[in-house]
Amino acid sequence: MSISARMNRLFASDGKCFDVAVDHGFFGERGFLNGIENMHQVVDVLVKADPDAIQLSIGQAPILQNLPGKHKPALVLRTDIANLYSKTLPSFLYSGMIGSPVEQAVRLDAACVVVNLFNLPNQPEIYYQCVQNINALKPECERAGMPLMVEPLVMKDNTIGGGYMVDGDLDKIMALVRQAVELGADIIKADPCDDPNEYHHVIEMAAGKPVLVRGGGRVSDDEILARTQTLMQQGASGIVYGRNVIQHDNPSGMTRALMAVVHDGAAPADAKAYLKE
Repeated sequence: MSISARMNRLFASDGKCFDVAVDHGFFGERGFLNGIENMHQVVDVLVKADPDAIQLSIGQAPILQNLPGKHKPALVLRTDIANLYSKTLPSFLYSGMIGSPVEQAVRLDAACVVVNLFNLPNQPEIYYQCVQNINALKPECERAGMPLMVEPLVMKDNTIGGGYMVDGDLDKIMALVRQAVELGADIIKADPCDDPNEYHHVIEMAAGKPVLVRGGGRVSDDEILARTQTLMQQGASGIVYGRNVIQHDNPSGMTRALMAVVHDGAAPADAKAYLKE
């Protein structure tokens, strides 16, 4: 199968994609499990809400792929695991890949694999490990016709609020996005910047590769919908949101609301109607 064939499964006919990230349990942090304690139930709710893709780990992907029927979201398979997310970093840091990641992705009928490119303050060894992971994945992906999604993450110091705290500095994001492209990414999953109206600069740096924007930490419905609208208007090809969906009181409604913004250009006020269903 060619890369384009799998890309066509991931992106809708309008070239846009909403990937719901539910791979947070991979990282060993209790706080990441809120809202996803019962994974069978979570996947069932999301499948019925019909996003373009669901992002899962190697251990949870079969929950999606074993569901009967021809119509369900595409699988995005997480290929790496790291221990970078607590407020106090451990003495030994790592970002390692699962074994034979592309072979496992093919067996699971994944439409894409995703791998991190971390930029943490004063942690160059993690940066190096991520570059090595991408370098190892790229030729395997090419041989198998598997799209490679690289996730450039510019993170704040962990003591500020633990891992996943986005450093929204536009210049840092642009540089890391360009490096991901240079390393061979087919798709970019990138941080939002502090001013979403400046995001066209990130799109430009991606040199034509589709950019899906991360959701980051939990925010209000109004904020996430308005930000998504702005990012789409700036040229993003879609979004990869996790906690703003799976920790919402109405994950199905939020999925449908965000799908309306991404694919239909719905205004946030109109998209909020889905949250009442």
